[in-house]
Amino acid sequence: MHGPLFYSKILLFGEYGIIKDSKGLSIPYNFYNGALKIDEHHTVGTFKSNDNLRRFSEYLETLQSEQPQLVTFDLNKLKEDIANGLYFDSSIPQGYGVGSSGALVAAIYDKYATEKITVLENLTREKLLQLKTIFAEMESFFHGKSSGLDPLNSYLSLPILINSKDHIEPAGIPSQTQSGKGAVFLLDSGMTGETAPMVQIFMEKMKQEGFRTMLKNQFVKHTDACVEDFLKGDVKSLFGNIKHLSKVVLDNFKPMIPKEFHTLWKKGIETNAYYLKLCGSGGGGYMLGFTQDLEKAKAALKDYKLEVVYNF
Repeated sequence: MHGPLFYSKILLFGEYGIIKDSKGLSIPYNFYNGALKIDEHHTVGTFKSNDNLRRFSEYLETLQSEQPQLVTFDLNKLKEDIANGLYFDSSIPQGYGVGSSGALVAAIYDKYATEKITVLENLTREKLLQLKTIFAEMESFFHGKSSGLDPLNSYLSLPILINSKDHIEPAGIPSQTQSGKGAVFLLDSGMTGETAPMVQIFMEKMKQEGFRTMLKNQFVKHTDACVEDFLKGDVKSLFGNIKHLSKVVLDNFKPMIPKEFHTLWKKGIETNAYYLKLCGSGGGGYMLGFTQDLEKAKAALKDYKLEVVYNF
């Protein structure tokens, strides 16, 4: 058995902001993916994933008994497959902010949910929200609290525009140009980041009035503007807003940026060669970079590994 591939995702804009109802934009990233497979020989390499799925299935059983109106699964089939060596074969790095648990949740829903909402039907706003709610409940097994967006992105494999918590829609993003010098890239911090502690730091900061004001008047404002600029393809305005956003994050989200990258982050803002922002919750994993001149950014970051995600 070999299930369909589910891709990783990148939240281009909106990390932390969407908790406070900023806009967000997330895109599938095909470079990493995962699929459900069965390893009848139960080899060492697949054991950890298999054990993880077994615990996940127990969680889903509880979820189904507590909220049968939300989602139900073919639990017998799932348990049987787990006993036969089901595992999630994934190239998606964990703790890197590209949605490893999201792809797994999407794959399990796709294969084992009964009466599932499929990608092929007419996806109304209600159906998208319903999927997002189901995925949030499923994914909270991995993170504590989940928005459900990562699995939604993997499941639909479409860019998703988050207008607000209750208003999400598939988005048409400008098609990539191969001739353009501009690019969005991933910068590897070389260490994994844990989502839960980062979100906890954020929630603590939210108790301070000054931080809440900054979030609303600067962070959310520039995030929303970035999303709008990106969708319109207004590159000039986009880079102005990304520069502001990068500075706001450096000034106010220091714990989320690995220490050794503080100087690099600042250098980008000062030289305009590139601007960095968080990719996911931060604390490690990838950082997202935006540049109007990829060659210039590569030269400035020659000691680091860049992966281009989008050209414009």
